[in-house]
Amino acid sequence: VFASGARLVLPGSFNPLHEGHLGMMDAAAATLGLDAEADGVFELAVVNADKGAMDAAEARRRAAQFSEKGRAVALTAAPIFSVKAELFPGAAFVVGYDTARRLVMPKYYGDGSLAAMLDAFGKLRQNGCRFVVAGRLDAAQGRFLTLDDVPNMPAELRDLFIGIDEEVFRNDISSTALRARRGKES
Repeated sequence: VFASGARLVLPGSFNPLHEGHLGMMDAAAATLGLDAEADGVFELAVVNADKGAMDAAEARRRAAQFSEKGRAVALTAAPIFSVKAELFPGAAFVVGYDTARRLVMPKYYGDGSLAAMLDAFGKLRQNGCRFVVAGRLDAAQGRFLTLDDVPNMPAELRDLFIGIDEEVFRNDISSTALRARRGKES
């Protein structure tokens, strides 16, 4: 699917695609006053910054999950958000709490400096991109973490982030837990 005009992009590995992903897209669309099916696309990056490249058969398997649900998917080779922003100018990227937390950690940018991180966000800003953040349950703390709980959020970046209210979206399922459960059933 060619989706460069997508207004809402939910990146992920989707192994497997589950109701939490679909609900997060729907909630982000509702938060922004958009239509999830008309304005949204799921992005499966076949190259991951941490895990390397996905083989073609696995990419096809994961992409097939979306047609079964009637949702659009874009396969890219964009492992980082500054590259995603060039592919999807003007888009709001839908991310979870943990990704938002990593996004504002300088160690993930160039030389690991605050300046390098702010430069990368400058490219996102130039492309008109922003982030919509869904929260998650922190079982250890026994509370739900939201955008407001992201530590060390630079004030000059805060306007690029929009939180999804817990009342709008909360789904305490994870792909990791689903894979573990599926492994036990095999």
